[in-house]
Amino acid sequence: MTGFTQHTGLVVPLNTANIDTDAIIPKQFLQKVTRTGFGQHLFHDWRFLDDAGKQPNPDFIMNAPCYQGATILLARENFGCGSSREHAPWALADYGIQVMIAPSFADIFYGNSINNQMIPVRLTDQQIDQLFKFVETTVGATITVDLEAMTVSANGLQYSFEIDEFRRHCLLNGLDNIGLTLQHQAKIADYEANIPSYLA
Repeated sequence: MTGFTQHTGLVVPLNTANIDTDAIIPKQFLQKVTRTGFGQHLFHDWRFLDDAGKQPNPDFIMNAPCYQGATILLARENFGCGSSREHAPWALADYGIQVMIAPSFADIFYGNSINNQMIPVRLTDQQIDQLFKFVETTVGATITVDLEAMTVSANGLQYSFEIDEFRRHCLLNGLDNIGLTLQHQAKIADYEANIPSYLA
């Protein structure tokens, strides 16, 4: 995996609280076990007027031409609540979202996002309000997220955010659980080579 250090991207503002994982990726699209192909179903019931996904909903903000290609999602509190399906961050990532900014995230969704090399950034309600004001009144608004400095910058504003140091290390170095294990491959091999035969 490629490490994440800094990202500047187009922002789509989703001004709704308590967006659950069933809204992010409805249950009828969960049959696959690979991580790809879910982006086309992201927010399916909001993005489309029909079950087949052929008729885009013109009133849903992510369908607006000015937000096509957005890589940063701005949302309200408790984003990713509901069931623990890992398909939710898979769908966001497959759609192209790399960073999510909100006052709070559901705990399991937060962890799943980091495990999939996505950056969930928590800011205060006041800071989120300021970002919404900027993004909703500025066509093509971008935000820069710097994981090394742990800052969010936009329109002359800069905010600091916190993230667990271990998780930050994994994101900066592009490490998932398998990658972390492989860092200690030599020690694991040495340990296995020295296991007494009666324990093998």
